[in-house]
Amino acid sequence: MSKQERPKSTGGFQPDTVLDASGLHCPLPLLKAKQALVGLSAGKLLEVRSTDAGSWRDMASFTEQSAHTLEGREQRDDVYVYWIRKAGDAHR
Repeated sequence: MSKQERPKSTGGFQPDTVLDASGLHCPLPLLKAKQALVGLSAGKLLEVRSTDAGSWRDMASFTEQSAHTLEGREQRDDVYVYWIRKAGDAHR
C-alpha cells in the first residue's frame, strides 16, 4: 500500500505530499500518482517514489499530455523519484 507523509526536502524540492509507490508495477505508480493529484490543490507539489523502471517513461508522458508539470526527476539506486506540480496555479 502507498503511504503519504510530509518529509524534509530532497533534490531541492519541498513536496506538499509524498506518494510511496515502491513495489508497485506498471501501471499502478502512474494511477496512484493521478489519484494523489486529484486530492491536491492547484500549485501543490507531489513527490512520487517508485521502484518500477517503466515509471520513468510513464510519468514524463503523463505530464507532457496533461496540464501538470514534471518539475524534476531523479534516480536513487533502484528508486525513481518524481516531483509533479498540480496544474492550475499561475504563481509557481
